Amino acid sequence: MPLHLVTGAGSGIGAAVTRKLLGRGDGLVLLARDSARAEQLAEEFPGAATLVGDLAVPSKLGDALTQQQVPARIDSVLHIAGVVDLGRVAMTSVDVWERTMAVNLIGPAELTRLVLPQIRAAHGQVVFVNSGAGLRTSPDWGAYAASKHGLKALADALRTEERDHGVRVTSVYPGRTDTPMQQRVFQQEGREYDTTGLIDPESVATTILAALDLPRDAQVTDLQVRPGTANG
Repeated sequence: MPLHLVTGAGSGIGAAVTRKLLGRGDGLVLLARDSARAEQLAEEFPGAATLVGDLAVPSKLGDALTQQQVPARIDSVLHIAGVVDLGRVAMTSVDVWERTMAVNLIGPAELTRLVLPQIRAAHGQVVFVNSGAGLRTSPDWGAYAASKHGLKALADALRTEERDHGVRVTSVYPGRTDTPMQQRVFQQEGREYDTTGLIDPESVATTILAALDLPRDAQVTDLQVRPGTANG
């Protein structure tokens, strides 16, 4: 039975992926930012194990994991957690920059480093759920897009470095998806929330599982997910 370590399992794409993996009987370890959140995730996803570690404080992840039981073998790490705060560069505080980079880039890099021996042992896979903003950017998206461009660079470097260890690395770039994060984006943009033209998180989850399930003689390196023609 494959075992997956998932971040961001509490909502949106992460929750959809977690439900699908649990439904087919895969093993799951869900990363929670604190013990209270871990209890919530354990209640929401019976059968899944949890680890506590805050991506917003990457320097403490190592100490946190050494005090917990980390599996000896991990078949995939699914980096799905993320934060977004819109704003012009001229108005974006250093606190926003630091939190955005920590959760969206440095935290995933450190978590990957910490569990890389377990991923190598499984000849496993690392999946980074990126964003369309990881390929292009627009006004007000500077901090978020910078973190996601960095995440692409991290994935590309890791893929080359870990090829000889049999580790696959995939970046997934969803378009705007119907998630609580997207609700926050609409609010920051001063718009009423409207799901028209948004992707269902279940559809993004399906593409992630397709990348995981690809036979070992191939890998999906970069996967863009865009709204279907029926959604405009």
